[in-house]
Amino acid sequence: MSESLVVCEVDEDLVKKLKAFRFRKQTSNAAIVMKIDKATQKVVLEEEHEDISVEELKDELPERQPRFVVYSYKYEHDDGRVSYPLCFIFSSPLGCKMEMQMMYAGSKNELVNTAELSKVFEVRNTDDLSEDWLREKLSFFG
Repeated sequence: MSESLVVCEVDEDLVKKLKAFRFRKQTSNAAIVMKIDKATQKVVLEEEHEDISVEELKDELPERQPRFVVYSYKYEHDDGRVSYPLCFIFSSPLGCKMEMQMMYAGSKNELVNTAELSKVFEVRNTDDLSEDWLREKLSFFG
């Protein structure tokens, strides 16, 4: 039995917003939260946040529905350097509907490629999303 994976397109307005976000000049943490619009089968903007901590971001994510997040994070390296990596976080909580999990999982790579992101992380429980968790994930990139 073969399953067909639904891959949703990325909304054109969202593509423009993601490109602008990549080149933003602000030095605060910021996030773009995205969801899938089942009616149009597109990944669309849900909300934008300026100056948001990892913990505040965690509180914005639904506990029972998947979401995509592009997070601009002020990362202070152990040697004192500061960088602002763009992190793609796929929140796919346990207990959400299988149909939704499949739509999000099938659309993730399309969105990552469209947004040209390389730091891609997945979190299965929003409670795990923390500053320590993100720093640990980013430490692999040097």
